[in-house]
Amino acid sequence: MQNLYNDEQAKKFTTDLDLRVYTSNLLGQSDELVLHGGGNTSVKTIIDGEDILLVKGSGWDLVSIKAEGFAPVKMSTLLEMAKLESLSDTDMVSGQKAAMIDKSAPNPSVEAILHALIPYKFVDHTHADAVVTISNSTMGIANIKEIYPNFLIVPYVMPGFILAQTIAKMTEGLDWDSIDGIILHNHGIFTFDDDAKKSYTKMIDAVTKAEKFLDENASIEFVDAKPKEFDVKSLNISEFMNINQTPLALTYASQPNLRDAVTRGVLTPEHIIRTKRIPLVLEDSNVVDSLEKFKQDYEKYFKTYATDEIMLDANPKYAVIKDFGVVSFGKTQKEADVINDIISHTMMAVLRADKLGGYQSISEKDSFDMEYWELEQNKLKK
Repeated sequence: MQNLYNDEQAKKFTTDLDLRVYTSNLLGQSDELVLHGGGNTSVKTIIDGEDILLVKGSGWDLVSIKAEGFAPVKMSTLLEMAKLESLSDTDMVSGQKAAMIDKSAPNPSVEAILHALIPYKFVDHTHADAVVTISNSTMGIANIKEIYPNFLIVPYVMPGFILAQTIAKMTEGLDWDSIDGIILHNHGIFTFDDDAKKSYTKMIDAVTKAEKFLDENASIEFVDAKPKEFDVKSLNISEFMNINQTPLALTYASQPNLRDAVTRGVLTPEHIIRTKRIPLVLEDSNVVDSLEKFKQDYEKYFKTYATDEIMLDANPKYAVIKDFGVVSFGKTQKEADVINDIISHTMMAVLRADKLGGYQSISEKDSFDMEYWELEQNKLKK
């Protein structure tokens, strides 16, 4: 992975926040690190004599974030929150909002407490494809430990307060200088340093290690075939579609045992709010029956795990059509294109993870918890 940091350009930025914006934008320039609002960054600074965490505002894209996209939150409040035994999503959001020194700023990232806990000035968090691809495999933990012997490896837990609480307990008495970063299983990676360039460079270097591992152990060959005929209008799900018939999509859609191959879950947890857990799979021409079965299965999935939630639209967000390709659906063309971006990265990860023994995402229950998480739903409402 290319390191985009430019020393001459960086000289233009003299404040902590300026440097934070610069390296955040650099991270955001790589789709292999973050996609459409994914990832988050922060910097700790002093404002009017008080320790403040400037953390990415919820919903902002790292590639385009500006100074006003960072939420200024009192460190003392965040660190007190971290000591609590329990904290509801609503209380976390309201507490963080109340601790902001600028009430007009965006809501802080759901990972604000975790950013505060990490005792370094600059903290970078991405959902790097290469890292998550290795993590989302049957031998994920073992391979991650081999590649990153000096990283703290955290088993999957729900993002937000639960994740922050988990890491707080895992790092009690830890010499933070003894680790190079944090790997969140099935989720992503954190790097950190008191210097913006070093924190960014640690991220690039760490992801490069994962990319090299995949190049050596999980190369794939794309099929060389023409897509079969299929009338996409027969899907009748949305007028806005993205039809993907790239070699990657055709390879993905031509796998044996297609239904089992493509219904193993999301690449990173937050993707589920855009893509649902699994696609509509069409292996024959019976579109109507297949779509009805998808909706019935989704309703069963909802009833299995729901408590007091209201069921979302049961229609699929994308379809994998045997020997044809992948079709993404949206309420707008932009939404369909965003879903296609996410699925394209997922397809590559699934194919490569299978070379490592098999792709394995988070559980169905964990998937439901993310899909119906109030804080994630708020991102879509924006």
